[in-house]
Amino acid sequence: MVTLGVDAHKRNHWVVAVDENGRRLGERIATATSSGHLELVRWSEAWSERRWAVEDCRHVSRRLEQDLLLAGEVVVRVPPHLTVERRRSLREHGKSDAIDALAVARAALREPDLAPAQLQERSRDLRLLLDHREDLVGERTRIQNRLQWLMHELEPGIESSSLSRRAGISAVKRRLRRRQGVVARVARDLVALVEQLNSRIDQLHRELAELMPGLAPHLLELQGCGALTAAKLLGETADVTRFRSRAAFAMHNGTAPIPASSGQRQRHRLNRGGNRQINAALHRIAISQVRLPGRGHDYFWHRLASGDSKREAYRALRRRLSDEVFRLMLLDQRPVTARADAAA
Repeated sequence: MVTLGVDAHKRNHWVVAVDENGRRLGERIATATSSGHLELVRWSEAWSERRWAVEDCRHVSRRLEQDLLLAGEVVVRVPPHLTVERRRSLREHGKSDAIDALAVARAALREPDLAPAQLQERSRDLRLLLDHREDLVGERTRIQNRLQWLMHELEPGIESSSLSRRAGISAVKRRLRRRQGVVARVARDLVALVEQLNSRIDQLHRELAELMPGLAPHLLELQGCGALTAAKLLGETADVTRFRSRAAFAMHNGTAPIPASSGQRQRHRLNRGGNRQINAALHRIAISQVRLPGRGHDYFWHRLASGDSKREAYRALRRRLSDEVFRLMLLDQRPVTARADAAA
């Protein structure tokens, strides 16, 4: 089996082929276009058994992954932090595209359990919508902070209400009506921007809330899992069937502890790797379940009674939630798989 490591860029991609021992077999550069991707596929046909290891750079590597999958190639995504660690261990000093591609290939060899990439347009669309909403929320926060300082300059000591709500915006408008000068004018402009962002953020929330019942009905039944959290889980997972087991999914999202035993001492340590977006979504569900009566609440307090700290109890609950989310997403995936089989 030959592994083809890819260092993807906006203008071109550099590919290095290695054997099962990580020995370099060849390298190639091609333009970041469909024709360039076809050239890479033709070049790779020199090895009958092969797979592509692509550093996960989202928008930069997306088109390459799509073309490779449509050509029938096997593709795995390599998280960027794995390539950084691997590059440090290479004997070649410095940094270049060829060195980066070699590090990607050898990282894939070292991590045989990397999930294969698949074409999942629905999860892709969800992630784009959710990322866009989060970008708008971040922009709104930045503008709100500026507005708070301007209001403090105009009326020191007066606390402003939440500018994410209509009542808070209306209160700021009333205060600005009787104010003149550049500071007040700039503040009014920022208020208008916040109103526009509020409207767009609410619109995206409604759009996602309308999409999710048809995409993840079982996941939405999980206590504490709302439309935005379900969209985050579905978008970041990108087809749960690519994970061979619930343990592999837990390792992917960072809820599975890492063995750290030595000699007679058997222990585990916190996993700080994995997909932190999924991990954060599971934590939000855990917080909601702890607040409400139910299985999650009971399990959390059982862990506390057993001697765990609150942090340890939350970690244990997230691990159990990872298994439950994996099971529910598999249930939601079955109708999609059935429709795909029927279409084929």
